[in-house]
Amino acid sequence: MRCCPKCRNVPNERGIPWDEREIKEESYLEFRTQPMIEAALREARQEAAQEAPQPERTEQQDAACGMLPACAPLANPFVPFQRDDPPVYAAAVGAVRGTLFPGLDLPLRGQENSGELSGTLQRDLQALGFAVVELGEYLDTHPGDARAAELFRSYAGLYAQAAAAWEAENGPIVQRSAVGESGYDWLRGPWPWQYAANDGEG
Repeated sequence: MRCCPKCRNVPNERGIPWDEREIKEESYLEFRTQPMIEAALREARQEAAQEAPQPERTEQQDAACGMLPACAPLANPFVPFQRDDPPVYAAAVGAVRGTLFPGLDLPLRGQENSGELSGTLQRDLQALGFAVVELGEYLDTHPGDARAAELFRSYAGLYAQAAAAWEAENGPIVQRSAVGESGYDWLRGPWPWQYAANDGEG
């Protein structure tokens, strides 16, 4: 501190005028206190964010959140994988959407497939086959998911029933079942793309 206005420009023991020393001290104090102020503001914002009510997430939003390995090697890219017991579409809906799992339903540029399959035996067979493949791929990475395994078993049984009904009316679906009582009839039509011959199955 200055003792009086007369010694305003009298240097101190270090040769620094008193006015200049006051400026340096004020800058030093500001330098020391600014980080503490910023830290206090950050802490206050975090507390306010924690106290603020969080919007409820939808089931599809939760399903879209994947998991990463618990102990992943450094400098390696990882793709999050699905959580256990994810929600699933019905087989007919999944066949239209392109996936059985809402969390993987990511339409390109928002162009969603929202149509419906016709309720024919051929379309039922396609939807059930799609569901079996989708669940099988999921179970390859989640073999311990009991609910998915039970759903896979159910869809596989329904597919077998639908396939037997189709083959009884229209012939074999796969070549390995093409030999029956009437001989080898793999080439007997109509084929799936022969829409008129399929009586509206298309």
